[in-house]
Amino acid sequence: MNAIKKAAGFIWLILGPASIIALLYRAIHEFSTLPAEKLQEARVFWIVIILIFIPIALGFTIFGWYAIKGEYDRVGA
Repeated sequence: MNAIKKAAGFIWLILGPASIIALLYRAIHEFSTLPAEKLQEARVFWIVIILIFIPIALGFTIFGWYAIKGEYDRVGA
C-alpha cells in the first residue's frame, strides 16, 4: 500500500505544476484569439479561475511531496 501511496504522490507532484502551466497556456491562447470586444470579459474570467486554481494545484504538489517522503505511511497518530 505504501508503494501505491508513493506512486500516487509522484503523479500529484507532476500534475500540480503541469496543470498550472496548461491553464496559463490556455488562457494566453484564448487572449490571442478573441476579438477585442470580448477580451475584457475573458480576462476577468481567466483571472478569477487562475487565482482560485493556483492554490489548489500548489496543494496537490505539496500533498505529492509529502506522499513521496513517506509522511502518509503511518495509519493513525
